[in-house]
Amino acid sequence: MNDYTKYLASRVTAGGLSRREFMGRAMAAGVTLTLADKLFTESAMAAEPKRGGHLKLGLEGGAATDSKDPAKFLSQVMFCIGRCWGDMLVESHPLTGAAVPSLAESWEPSKDAATWTFKIRKGVKFHNGKELTIDDVVATLKRHTDAKSESGALGVVKSIKEIKADGDNLVLTLTEGNADLPLLLTDYHLVIQPNGGYDDPLASIGTGPYKQVSFEPGVRATFERNKDDWRTDRGFVDSIEIICMNDATARIAALSSGQVHYINRVDPKTVDLLKRAPNVEILATAGRGHYVFIMHCDKAPFDNNDLRLALKYAMDRETMVKKILGGYGKVGNDFPINSTYALFPEGIEQRKYDPGKAAFHYKKSGHSGSVLLRTSEVAFPGAVDAAVLYQESCKKAGINIEVKREPGDGYWTNVWNVQPFSTSYWGGRPTQDQMYSTAYLSTADWNDTRFKRPDFDKLLLQARSELDEAKRKELYRTMAMMVRDEGGVILPMFNDFVNASTKQVKGYVHDIGNDMSNGYVATRVWLDA
Repeated sequence: MNDYTKYLASRVTAGGLSRREFMGRAMAAGVTLTLADKLFTESAMAAEPKRGGHLKLGLEGGAATDSKDPAKFLSQVMFCIGRCWGDMLVESHPLTGAAVPSLAESWEPSKDAATWTFKIRKGVKFHNGKELTIDDVVATLKRHTDAKSESGALGVVKSIKEIKADGDNLVLTLTEGNADLPLLLTDYHLVIQPNGGYDDPLASIGTGPYKQVSFEPGVRATFERNKDDWRTDRGFVDSIEIICMNDATARIAALSSGQVHYINRVDPKTVDLLKRAPNVEILATAGRGHYVFIMHCDKAPFDNNDLRLALKYAMDRETMVKKILGGYGKVGNDFPINSTYALFPEGIEQRKYDPGKAAFHYKKSGHSGSVLLRTSEVAFPGAVDAAVLYQESCKKAGINIEVKREPGDGYWTNVWNVQPFSTSYWGGRPTQDQMYSTAYLSTADWNDTRFKRPDFDKLLLQARSELDEAKRKELYRTMAMMVRDEGGVILPMFNDFVNASTKQVKGYVHDIGNDMSNGYVATRVWLDA
């Protein structure tokens, strides 16, 4: 790092330089994009935080049906809420995605990676004053591995054969070796609760930096700082208010007028408008998130692979990235993995918009009549416009798409994972194994395309226990090809996470793990009045 770059980094640490300004100047000075992003994040994290104040967030993704049970967290709002009051055993590094300690301060695998021993941190208290014990950890994992809990993490913890305590240590025995196990335990559903949540899964009692004061599903949630928090590098504001704002216009107005400090899900089409506000900063982070059009492979007419291929070839990905993402993202290739993942399968031909091929497969499918696509503004920013754009690109292939706009409230319970063709999004996962286990394993509760293939499941399990990286990478390539060519997901684009804040907000960490600083935004930032 040269003297000029050091100077820029010091400006970031002092809170006087935005990410966009730093990136532009650093790259102009010859610093690579990757290194510039790394330097900015490290400099922002090194800034001296200020304590105090009331942080207000206006977030899209809440509904009246939201559950306080971490096992049933579905929305962006609950993702963020859970990060406020709860901790997992393991977290992921915001820059590299590697596993880092949380309530588990260290871990050790057996030689075959089938047995893992985790040392549980001592001296940590729950919000009710009870000290965290190994029994709480064991109970939490047992509850989430029980199908009756309906946990969103069930697909990634099913491979745990035995959960037990060995003194103060946690010992997990798997059905087969898994080198990724620590990262699987970062799943946001796996919040450690007193007695695992068996007594009251809705109590919102955890070990996190904030105590929940109130909760109105689909409306708001409030928090106060946990003065007994076991960490000092988070929880800088005194109190937090998360307000559900599913209307994009309302979110922009609230931020521009200073009613809230931070909003998520900024539609790229509105970025230029927001930039005009003197007190607003755009926060764009590249990562693993992706926007999707999902088809149920087990329901007509989508149980016909020729129809699925027709609909995939009828997707104009380049136009989607340009018009829907405003350039804040990259084209997808109909499988949920991009180059931010370790062992990314390189060399797979990029699927392109081809009305001729779409028409060929559509005719071969034997289907006639319209195809109903359900969408909503809450599915992802610009989802309704994306559906209309897709409708137009399909026309050139002779495919008639009927777009039905559904209400935002209830979309995640009445449409997603229920109706056979709809728009949706995924925030990505720490590993390929977790992404596939959550959404493509035959037995996964969140297998929203109903892609149920025993041969795919076998490959997934084989890759999970394969310690030879070259062999494992080839297995992942085969799996990607299966999903791409035979699955029910149309994945036109990997989105940047585009959020915005007032310039009072400092310390924002651009985390590749997921949106809103991997859900930790409220616990990581501070206010500079």
